[in-house]
Parts: sequence; structure tokens; C-alpha cells
Amino acid sequence: MALHKSQNAVVLLSGGLDSVTCLYWAKARYASVTAVSFNYGQRHNSELVAAKAIAETAAVNHRIIDIDIAQLGGSSLTDHSMIVPDGDADKFLSKNRDEIDNDAIPNTYVPARNTIFLSYALAVAEVTDANHIVIGVSSVDYSGYPDCRPEYIAAFEHMANLATKAGVTGHHLSIQTPLQQLSKAKTIELGLSLGVDYGQTISCYQADANGLACGVCDSCALRRQGFAQAGVADPTHYQS
Repeated sequence: MALHKSQNAVVLLSGGLDSVTCLYWAKARYASVTAVSFNYGQRHNSELVAAKAIAETAAVNHRIIDIDIAQLGGSSLTDHSMIVPDGDADKFLSKNRDEIDNDAIPNTYVPARNTIFLSYALAVAEVTDANHIVIGVSSVDYSGYPDCRPEYIAAFEHMANLATKAGVTGHHLSIQTPLQQLSKAKTIELGLSLGVDYGQTISCYQADANGLACGVCDSCALRRQGFAQAGVADPTHYQS
């Protein structure tokens, strides 16, 4: 990927492993980076605390935008009455839990979340004269979400250039997905090469108020596996 030291970027920063890797990837390539996080009614606030600390460490501009996706429901990440499945979700036997198999989209999918987030990032890109939006989606180690696929990203980029002042005046905007073809282990290796401190990150779907990870949800399982496969000590702070 060529360097664009005269161009700006907007990075979606959740506070998790993937997004912080993207943040440091963008810092190495662009003149100015604005990190954007969302307070969207998620199950816990710990990831936003992490995102703020990460942005300060990386010395980048950081915006936290308030939007209430929780009022729409439909996801265990915003609806506390729903159970967050663990890393062996396909083995659930209880009828009281959401029955999920490996081929299904888990209930941690937040309806249209990436579309909503990218739309806000698109607006931030316009007001910060950014040519690039960076998002940490992957087609390799992920939870099966439909809004992480390459064809979705390509469609959004096409729409973005039709729908914005920048796009119609010849200032092409691109959606960058540096992790799209990387496993979690390769993502970790990339981040470490860029100086990421993964001890600052929170990936857990149900971290407690102190930011401690549950160690059993799908996100924790993928993260733990990634560090193991990379041969790197897991810096995650667990509840037990």
C-alpha cells in the first residue's frame, strides 16, 4: 500500500484489537488521522474508555459521537434481555438461549451497524478533508456479520462517491480495509510491527465496569486464538 503523506484519513475506532491496528496502520500512511468512536447504547462503556486512551497514546484527533442504536433492538450487544453467546455458540442446548450454529449470523450482529458508522465517518471525512475511511473488517477471523464482506465495502464506497460533495467534485473517497484478508494472528503481527500496545484494547462483548474481559464470548475466543497462533503472550485482562 502506497503512502499518502499529503492526504487525511478517518479511522473507525471501537477500542478493540482490530480497530487499534487500523489506527496505527493509518498513522503510518496519512498526513492526519481522525479517530471516530460511537456511544451507541452498547452493553458496556469500557471500550469507549479504551478508545479514548488509545487515541491519546497515538496522539490523534478523536471524536466520540452519540447515537442510540439500542432503541432499535435486535442485538445482544444493545439489548440486555438477550444472552451473549460464547465461543462455542453452536453447542448451546438450552431452549432458553438463542440457538446458533457456525453457519448462522450470531445475535451479536447489530442491525446495519457498519452502515450507520460508515455514514457518520463519511460526514467526518467531508468536514476534515479526508480522502480515506479506514475500518477493521475481516473476511477471515470474524463472527459472520454480513457488513464485513468485501462486496459490501465496495458497494458503500461506490455510494459514498455518488452521495457527497467531495465525490461529485472529483475528490475520490476510498474505504480502506487493511485487515480484510488477515487472520487475527496476522493482524496482531501487523499491529506489533507498528507499535500497538494490545494491553490497552478491549474486544470483549461483555467486559465489566473495570474493562475486564469475560474470556468466553465469541470475540474473546477469536482474540485468545489469535494471540496463541501468533505465538505472543495474551495481554488481555480477564475477569478470572
